Amino acid sequence: MTIIHEETKSGGRYLLGTEEPRALMTYSRSSPQLIIIDHTEVPDSMRGQGAGQALALHAVEEARRGGWKIIPLCPFFHAQVDRHPDWQDVIKR
Repeated sequence: MTIIHEETKSGGRYLLGTEEPRALMTYSRSSPQLIIIDHTEVPDSMRGQGAGQALALHAVEEARRGGWKIIPLCPFFHAQVDRHPDWQDVIKR
């Protein structure tokens, strides 16, 4: 699955898929070293296919590559963090 990253000065989003409807995860940037993931949305047609998990893992991998931390404000992302202790290196609580 293709994940597209769109970023602005204050935040951004990850989009999964190339056609509508697409799954998305949004974040705001608190500082160059810190993002706040605040929303994940998966359309009904993509549920049960790992779309949300793919977005969450992508965000973690991007944080590792970029050297920043994530505050998990989004309930879905927060639940994924609780299931993945190996992500703790990029999580700020």
